[in-house]
Amino acid sequence: MADRVLTGAVRPWMRLPVAARIAVIYLVARLITTGFLLLAASMSTAASRFGPDPGLDDFVLGWDAQWYWLVAENGYPSVLPRTESGEVAENAWAFMPVFAYLAKYVGFGVWGAGAFVVSLTCGYLACLALYRLLRGRIGRSASMWAVTFFAMGPLAALFQVGYAESLFILLLLIALDLVSRRRYGWLYLLIPVMGYTRPGILAFALFLGLHGILRWSQRRRDPLPAREVVHIVALGALATAVGFSWQIIAGVVTGTPDAYLQTELSWRRNWLADPVAQFVPFEGFVQGAEFWFTQWGMPGWVGWIALALLVTATAWVLSQARAVRRLGADLRLWTASYVLYLLAVFFPQSSLFRLLLPLTPLWGAVAVPRSRVYRIGVLVACLVGQWLWILGMYGIAREYWQVP
Repeated sequence: MADRVLTGAVRPWMRLPVAARIAVIYLVARLITTGFLLLAASMSTAASRFGPDPGLDDFVLGWDAQWYWLVAENGYPSVLPRTESGEVAENAWAFMPVFAYLAKYVGFGVWGAGAFVVSLTCGYLACLALYRLLRGRIGRSASMWAVTFFAMGPLAALFQVGYAESLFILLLLIALDLVSRRRYGWLYLLIPVMGYTRPGILAFALFLGLHGILRWSQRRRDPLPAREVVHIVALGALATAVGFSWQIIAGVVTGTPDAYLQTELSWRRNWLADPVAQFVPFEGFVQGAEFWFTQWGMPGWVGWIALALLVTATAWVLSQARAVRRLGADLRLWTASYVLYLLAVFFPQSSLFRLLLPLTPLWGAVAVPRSRVYRIGVLVACLVGQWLWILGMYGIAREYWQVP
């Protein structure tokens, strides 16, 4: 009897179009996130960054959303702000223009409303794109679970605040799908938009290079026409040019050649007592590993060992884990490219969790095991993680490390 009732409930659901099923999942997820945000607001105090009794609009406009709003209203400074010691201070050059101006236009000048609509809409479209990307790799059921984990995951609040992540993830998933289907032409339009939405396009340039090498190595059993070679090389060059162009633009406008890099380093100086004066690739993660383990009362060299073990474990998972291998070579190459990019440019702190969002295709590997108990357990873990992230970053955000 129970089986018949369950089957009767499932059949109407399965008859719905995929877009409708994903819409229902996404709507439920957003209602849960809204509930979490309201609960976090009720727990906010005068000691919190948002003060007592903040509204949902305060969260939408909180943290980095303020910088995007500043870009939309005032553009970028032609004179870099300086600290009392003469170093470049935090400024708008760290934030790309596409999301900032798109939110302004969508909101008809009311930036917060536009930012909310853009993030919310792009989040749903990203769910559709994720399903399309994974369906042929892991099957329909697992792909729908991957979408569920994504929509309700620990960082799902980003679908409802003024951050560029939703838009970037949507563009990225479409781009990865185009590469996997070898429809390279659309990427000439997509890459510049991605590049000026948020940092990360250099990781995509590396991915295209690795994709090209893979295609070349397999050309005997998987033909590689000359026109596709041209596309891959040209797109890799375009992504590289777009990735470095923002540094050139910032340098030309401000008259300071390394304006963008110094701007990015200005955030790192908030964490380190003796920060470096110039950007050095991979130094941020090495410094960060030492910094955090020292903060936790351990020798700095323990952090270096932990970092080496983490990198080794990541490499093993990408090359050997069966569930990850089912995603296909291209998605594993993207993951490796983006992880290498983060290691090269980022100083690890609480924002690292948000910066891991471009690894969204890995939800497919998480969704592969078919055990219902396992999948429900993962979903519960996602919701618990989401609540803890919202509580820490928006509800009781008062410590120096509570930065989304």
